[in-house]
Amino acid sequence: MERHGQVIRVKPDKLEEYKKYHDDVWEGVLETLKECNVENYSIFHKNGYLFAYFEYTGDDFEADMEKMAEDPTTQEWWDVTKPLQEPLDSREEGEWWAEMEEVFHMD
Repeated sequence: MERHGQVIRVKPDKLEEYKKYHDDVWEGVLETLKECNVENYSIFHKNGYLFAYFEYTGDDFEADMEKMAEDPTTQEWWDVTKPLQEPLDSREEGEWWAEMEEVFHMD
């Protein structure tokens, strides 16, 4: 199992809209996350930043993320949620949410 932390900004005037969408995430999006071996997924907010945490339980992260990106329902979800977000300038090429380095974990 791999733990992932990611960060992005939410546009200041879009936080409530972002939260409203996440009050009722589309079932197809949730199904695709599960099919792509994503578990224990949470998103937190603080001072305009969104922090996402999830656990990946598969054996080919890149392939599963590609599968997720190809899913039509997930693409529609991203079309709705991406305009509410502002990616960090420091993200790696090809990232939308900036992947964070894990510096500590306690079991």
